[in-house]
Amino acid sequence: MTTIGLYLPGSSPLHRARAGHKLLVLVVAGAASVFLDEVWQVAVALGIVLVGYGIAGIPLRTALAQLRPLVWVAGFAALFHVVMNGWERAVVVLGVIAVLVLLAALVTLTTRTTDLVDALVVACRPLRRFGVDPERVGLMLALGVRCVPVVVGLAEEVRDAQRARGLGASPRAFVVPLIVRSLRHADALGEALVARGVED
Repeated sequence: MTTIGLYLPGSSPLHRARAGHKLLVLVVAGAASVFLDEVWQVAVALGIVLVGYGIAGIPLRTALAQLRPLVWVAGFAALFHVVMNGWERAVVVLGVIAVLVLLAALVTLTTRTTDLVDALVVACRPLRRFGVDPERVGLMLALGVRCVPVVVGLAEEVRDAQRARGLGASPRAFVVPLIVRSLRHADALGEALVARGVED
């Protein structure tokens, strides 16, 4: 199974597009999403994003996998909007969320993390006059992106250990070891950064 948001090598036009341009499209799409207030508009936007997946050569199964973490949140959001605003508004809200998540995933699936970080560093350079360190911002982004699969891997290890001990679906047996392992990883990462001269 493909890891959510993990870069998939390819030679499609989307893979060859510059990371900065893709990030700009993502920002514009996010701003424009507030104007999507009809079901047909959301359907068109969703269709355009799915066409993007087709152009990139990414299977539909992989695209749907990007939405899996939102199932519970989407369920509660749908119930709330159905009760408060009707089913059409619920479809619009969930559709917009799905479009933005799929679009963001399409960017990460077709762009190397290093290219995204470099594009962000370039975009932040004009902010240097205001005290912003572009390189440090890039480092923070790289670490954040890297930590996602690490935590997912730790969660899988804890879940396997939980099953091996016959603890079933005990939330405490899952959450506590995961927090401990995550904190240990954070400590090790902090020590490594300090050793390399990054002390803040």
